[in-house]
Amino acid sequence: MDTAAPDQPSPLRADARRNIELILDAAETCLARDADASMGEIAAEAGLGRVTVYGHFKSRPALVEAVARRALAAADDALGAVDLTGDAAEALERLVAATWQVTLRSGSVIVAAEKALPPATVREMHAGGLEDRVRAFITAAQGAGEFRTDLSTDWLIAVFHAVLHAAAVEIDAGRMQHGDASTAITATLGAALRPPGPPA
Repeated sequence: MDTAAPDQPSPLRADARRNIELILDAAETCLARDADASMGEIAAEAGLGRVTVYGHFKSRPALVEAVARRALAAADDALGAVDLTGDAAEALERLVAATWQVTLRSGSVIVAAEKALPPATVREMHAGGLEDRVRAFITAAQGAGEFRTDLSTDWLIAVFHAVLHAAAVEIDAGRMQHGDASTAITATLGAALRPPGPPA
């Protein structure tokens, strides 16, 4: 029986992994300051040459997509700890607060993704765990009569993401303060999701 230790990663592979993490961290830092940050600025932040950055990410959109996917994975992890049971309005407030805490750290990354990537790619990045949590929450609240059912679940999910992204864009443009965003998002989504009353 072969008891030899498994092959260890070569130094080159370890360096490559380290460089990728440096690049992703630098890109997130730069994009948080400026959603239009260049590859040169990201390379300088990472302490690496542009050739090294392009060796791992063939284009700026490819790097922006990688950073955005990592940010959305962090958002999914944060949402996993949120209690979405009980009163739907209160659960919505908790959901928005948790999501926005992640967006505060990476909102400009999402803005950069929306600028650099096709809409279909941005939409696909939200699919899976993050979107599944939001879908399950909205569907359950619709079934309980707490959220409107005259509009489709898919549309309400799209509205949820659109309002969050709109707040990130407004902050990036300097038209909204970070501290005002969570309240504005919750109020806007609350009004959009609430079942319509009788006609005036």
